[in-house]
Amino acid sequence: MQLKLQRLHPKATVPSYANPSDAGLDLHTMERVVLRPGASALVATGIAVALPRGCVGLIWDKSGLATKHGLKVMGGVIDEGYRGEIRVGLRNLGARRLVLESGHKVAQMLVQKVHRVKVREVATLTATRRGAKGFGSSGAK
Repeated sequence: MQLKLQRLHPKATVPSYANPSDAGLDLHTMERVVLRPGASALVATGIAVALPRGCVGLIWDKSGLATKHGLKVMGGVIDEGYRGEIRVGLRNLGARRLVLESGHKVAQMLVQKVHRVKVREVATLTATRRGAKGFGSSGAK
């Protein structure tokens, strides 16, 4: 499977896998970003992609940035037909100001197959053991 990529700015970093077994391609900011605690920003990556047919790009947190600094990705679905710049919505959930320099890894993109479904309205759904039990229903506290 191949991901076609267009660099929209000469400073843009081409996404890559940090390790051969990684699931996500690292995405890098193209600009310096300063996020105060509670602040959000839409960060430019300087790249556009043509996803393989039948695939979606899902933008996720970098686990180290999320756990150590409280950096959270907001949203993150890149549809197959989108050809604009990939921008990453970020929010600083941490207690300290966060500075991301140009070229810094800010998120990761997983390319996954999409299963298209036909929606069919029904009067009732089939019963399951769990039923409508939601949050906390497994007994975990």
